[in-house]
Amino acid sequence: MFTGIIETLGRITELQQEKGNLHITVESSISHELKIDQSVAHNGVCLTVVALADGLHVVTAIEETLNKTSLGQLKVGDPVNLERCMQMNARLDGHIVQGHVDQVAVCTAFNALEGSWEYTFEYDASLGNVTVEKGSICVNGISLTVVNSHANSFSVAIIPYTYEHTNLHNVRVGDQVNLEFDIIGKYVARLMQR
Repeated sequence: MFTGIIETLGRITELQQEKGNLHITVESSISHELKIDQSVAHNGVCLTVVALADGLHVVTAIEETLNKTSLGQLKVGDPVNLERCMQMNARLDGHIVQGHVDQVAVCTAFNALEGSWEYTFEYDASLGNVTVEKGSICVNGISLTVVNSHANSFSVAIIPYTYEHTNLHNVRVGDQVNLEFDIIGKYVARLMQR
């Protein structure tokens, strides 16, 4: 379980395809603290550490993960948002995030405002996911608040700290991002379908 508060940015140093799997090597300031079999969110996708080296860690995304996330579009040199799993004795600064991406979205608008940034993302609403105004949404693993909610799109406002310390500053119109919708909202939506 995660909070959606990004701990650090990592950098992709190697991508190795093996059958339907993608082995992703990441260099980061926390890699030396990780352990084999530890869960770490990479752009909001919970992946297991399978190997360690000097300042590097390796995770594997299987075909199912690659089909449902934007991880297959990563390139060597790309920044990646990293968050270790939540400690039970810690504050929950973001919201409850599982690291299970529901679907990808496309950035349809990006506006630099005076002191902040606004992004609009469009997603496939036929999958049953919803956003609500002032509700939580996880974009590339970042816990954000929805400022405009529509049937198949939403906007978020980004403060300077988040813009500078996550990979959102690289996202532009046409780029895909990983979405994890609020777990409480998902349960309510499922109950309403019954």
